[in-house]
Amino acid sequence: MTTLKQTFGGNLRQYGIVAALFLIVIFFQITTDGKLLLPNNVASLITQNAYVMILAVGMVIVIIAGHIDLSVGSVVAFVGGAVALLMKDYGWSWWLAVLAGVLIGALVGVWQGFWVAYVGIPAFIVTLAGMLIFRGLAIVLVGVTVASFPGEFNAISNDSVSNAFGYIANKDVVTLIFGAVVIAGLIFSQLRARSELRKHELQMEPMTAFLVKNVVFAVLIAAFTWILAGSRGGTPIVLLIIGVIIVAYSFVTQRTVFGRNVYAMGGNLQAAILSGVNTKKMNFWVFVNIGVLAGIAAIVTTSKAGAATANAGNSYELDAIASCFIGGTSVYGGIGRVSGVIVGALIMGVLNIGLSIMGVGSEWQQVIKGLVLLAAVAFDLLNKRRSGASVR
Repeated sequence: MTTLKQTFGGNLRQYGIVAALFLIVIFFQITTDGKLLLPNNVASLITQNAYVMILAVGMVIVIIAGHIDLSVGSVVAFVGGAVALLMKDYGWSWWLAVLAGVLIGALVGVWQGFWVAYVGIPAFIVTLAGMLIFRGLAIVLVGVTVASFPGEFNAISNDSVSNAFGYIANKDVVTLIFGAVVIAGLIFSQLRARSELRKHELQMEPMTAFLVKNVVFAVLIAAFTWILAGSRGGTPIVLLIIGVIIVAYSFVTQRTVFGRNVYAMGGNLQAAILSGVNTKKMNFWVFVNIGVLAGIAAIVTTSKAGAATANAGNSYELDAIASCFIGGTSVYGGIGRVSGVIVGALIMGVLNIGLSIMGVGSEWQQVIKGLVLLAAVAFDLLNKRRSGASVR
């Protein structure tokens, strides 16, 4: 008799994460009397958790490489404050301030990457110091709230893509087009990847798993698109930003030398060194990368709030790390996928909005999210022990 693991080609946990998200959504849809999946709540789910998804994409690369970054929340506050002052006090145009924010994030990554890669200080210590340093600098920059930004800047996280084609059955046509493009792109990429595996005579997942996976994801994307198309405004601009980041980093991690080297370092550092991987250079660029994404998250966060404050970004690093582990990233490095951490971020987001609709207090929301994180990590360890893999 064929087992589930044989049927799904050993990727059972990846499908399990998606199934967990589906069950959580169904649970809150029932307990909130259908309010969770109201179109405007779905749009809010994206806009309110955009920063988590952006930071989680950077964090998963850091964790896969065998490190951790505790500073991203403070970096968000620091970069957000710098961008705000450039627009407010120095009269910079919004787009130039945005570019400066990304560059400042990259420079923060250069600073931390230098200490980790070339001095050899553990990333935990470097980023713990960074958490203190950049939070202090944020207080220096925006000890008093800075607001009143250009409308174009605020639109980044608060406005939607212009509806140029009207509506069909009260659904935004532009959003429906975006959904169709995503589904077509997903199927094309999966077929191409399978063709490459066949061409090089490499192991492929069973056809049953391949078909089930693509049908399920296509249906889920179509359902999400249909609901979102009924929201006020349609597709949030920030969703396009997230989409570009997901596609770009899925390619980088799975299809480039950089991505392969990151997995090699996290899987077995000594073997990676012996195989010729320049681990110092790789570690440096891993932290530059998350610095850039922290800069983007800072812009999104500041735009959403319409103001820059010194306490912005509090606990953002914990949300990003939790999303990675819930999404299947191994606590020991070497294992993780961008798609998985996005699902993890969505689980965190659904918990936030679902519990809020139910009127659960913030203190109990923290307790529940902590238990979910603990369960995800425990599940990872149990899987390793069952498979006979060593636990460091």
